[in-house]
Order: sequence, then C-alpha cells, then structure tokens
Amino acid sequence: MLAFSAGIIFLSCGFAFTLPKGAVVNGVEVGGITRPQAVKLLTEQTVNTLKNKHLIVIADGGQYTFSYPEISFKADFDGALKDIKKGGNYTVEIYVYLCGLDEIAAGICLDEDLPVIEPSAKFSPFGEPFSYDGGRDGKLVDSNRLKSDIINSLNGDFSPVRVCYLNANRKTTLDEVRADTVKLSSFTTYFDGDNIARKSNIRLAAAKLNGAILGGGETLSFNALVGERSEERGFLPAKIIENGEFVEGIGGGVCQVSTTLYNAALLSGLSISEYHPHSLSVGYVPPSRDAMVSGSACDLKIKNTGDKPIYLRAQTDDNSVTVTFFGRSDGATYSLESSIIENLPFEEEEVDDPSKARVGKEGIKSECYLICERDGFISRTKIRGDCYRPIAERRFKAPDTAILPDNSN
Repeated sequence: MLAFSAGIIFLSCGFAFTLPKGAVVNGVEVGGITRPQAVKLLTEQTVNTLKNKHLIVIADGGQYTFSYPEISFKADFDGALKDIKKGGNYTVEIYVYLCGLDEIAAGICLDEDLPVIEPSAKFSPFGEPFSYDGGRDGKLVDSNRLKSDIINSLNGDFSPVRVCYLNANRKTTLDEVRADTVKLSSFTTYFDGDNIARKSNIRLAAAKLNGAILGGGETLSFNALVGERSEERGFLPAKIIENGEFVEGIGGGVCQVSTTLYNAALLSGLSISEYHPHSLSVGYVPPSRDAMVSGSACDLKIKNTGDKPIYLRAQTDDNSVTVTFFGRSDGATYSLESSIIENLPFEEEEVDDPSKARVGKEGIKSECYLICERDGFISRTKIRGDCYRPIAERRFKAPDTAILPDNSN
C-alpha cells in the first residue's frame, strides 16, 4: 500500500509540472515537458538563431561587425509558460540588444568623429610674426540615431546600420583670427653700438622679452620676464643711474629696454599698472616717457585689459632696440606728447682732480600726455608728471703755486 501510494504521488507530481499537450511557443513544441525544460529549450533555440546572425555598422571610416555573445536577448519565457493551455500557439516577445551599447556607440564616435578645427594663428618671435591655419569644418556621429538604428536592426531583420553624421561648422573665420593679430604699435630707441657692455645688456634683456604672450586680463611684469640682472646670468657692468649720479653697475642699459617697452605699450592702448621715472633725464626718450627698473623694488607692469591675447616682440640690431605689440585693435590711434614745464638750474662745484670735472646739466619738470583719436574724436589725457634732478657742474681748479723771490743778486 505504501509503495502504491508513493507511485500515485510521483505520477501526480510529474503530470502537475508538465505543459499541456500540443502547446507551441515561438514555433517550438513544448507540450509534455516541464516549464524549466521548456525555458531551456526556448533559450537554446534563441541563442542558436542569434549565433547565425551578425550586426554590421557601416561608417565612412570602415565597418564594425558584432555577433553573439556581444548580441544578447531578454525574454520572459518562464512567465509566459504559466498560462499555456492545451493545443495553444503562443509567441513570447524577445528583445535583442547589443551589450554595452552606450560604450560601443561612444567608441564609434571616437573613431569616426571629425572634430572642427577652428582657424588659428601661430606666433613666432622671429621671421614672419604669424603663420595662419584656416582650419576645417567637421562632422560628428549622430550618436542617438546610431543607438536607435542598432536597436531597430537587432529587433528587426538585422539589416546593416549606416552611421549618420551631423555637420559641425567652424565658429570663427580666418579674417577674424587675422583681426586678432594686427600690429598695434612699434617703438624704437637708439644706443651707442660701440659700447659693447651696454649693447650686450640690452640684447640680453630684449631676448628675454621677445615672444611673450599676454593673455586677456593678465599683467606682464618686466622683472619677472627678464629676471635678476647679475653677472651669473650674463649681464655686464655698464653705466646706470644711482642716487642722482651715473655710475658703473651690473645691467646698465636694461632700463632702455623697459623704457622702449613702456612707450610701445602706451601706443598700443595697454594699461600701465606700475612704472617708475629715473632720477635723471635720459637721452633716448623725451622727458616723462622713461620707465626705470631696479632689482625687485622697481618694476614695469603692463596689463592687458581686453579679452584677447597680446603678442610681444623685442628685437635689437647694432644700435637700436624695437618693441612691437600685436593683438586686436580697440579702434583707436594713440600718440604721446611730452612737454617741459620748467628747467631747473644746476649748481657749480670746484674739484681738485681734473678727472672729476664734468659739464653740468639742467634738471627738468615735465609732463606726458596720451593723445587718443577714435571715430574722429581726439582726447588728450595727462598720464604723468615728473621732476628730474639737475647734474652739478664740476670745474677743475688748480691749486695755488707759491712764487719764490729771486735771491741770485
């Protein structure tokens, strides 16, 4: 009796978990087998079907091919089998997808995108100041459409997917780039080409400025660019102004470079945030147009108040130094006007050493005005006033010589 009961229970369980006879799902006969068996059978059939299919993505740069297991699927076979009835013919929706679709689409974009190259200018410290590249328009893969077309192909007839592109156009023109690199001003001062030490210092300082680029809103520091004036860095002893006297000092002549830079900056419409006059007037610029630099205490600082870069060239020849600025013009033309307000008399001194004798030089009180012409209107603005010391004249006076009496008689 116990064995008979166990057999009945076994048969009852077996019949309870088999699917009705004649049931067909997605073209597969599943009647008479259990649901897990049916799920496995339907899964295997779907996998075998996918193994014989390929997805091809065609792009301008080549094609990409994907197959199982990169191509996978989702289907609720188990849920659908719960409601199967005898002799029924059922279809379970299968969703086919490409594994890592977002990453694959991003990789295709990386391979196939042709980025826009905007027109550009390359600045050179030597030769022609600028070389120009007209750039190019680009094209970008329509990533959203690519993913949509892949999904539709996988859940359709696996037809090849052709990559579609979006136009990407340049935002600027070469003419606009050229307008950002026009010559704003150029200023030249002259020196004695036979003074080798002074000429060497001027050349060295100018070389350290040459090629500098001042971005929008940035400030140029002369001392930061040129650096310490020392023999270790190649600067030589030459005449400098110190305490109202011309004396030998390391780096003599560097102030002529800073002065040349200062004048070129003013003529370019740039803002001067720090400058210092010499204590004595200099011969290479009119009064109130000099810019002395010394150590770290006295600097020349120039600010680019615009939003476009400013390019700087500082060049020398045998007896001159020239500073030129390039950038976008603000539409104005600038000039400088220097005027002497008063001459200051020099004192006279007597010296007993002929080597210390010198010619005196009057001091000067002076002003400088910036003249700006824009759209037919002219403005004249005082930008500074200075007082340069006189140089005392030193006259040699021979010492008195005693006349001895003639005692020969």
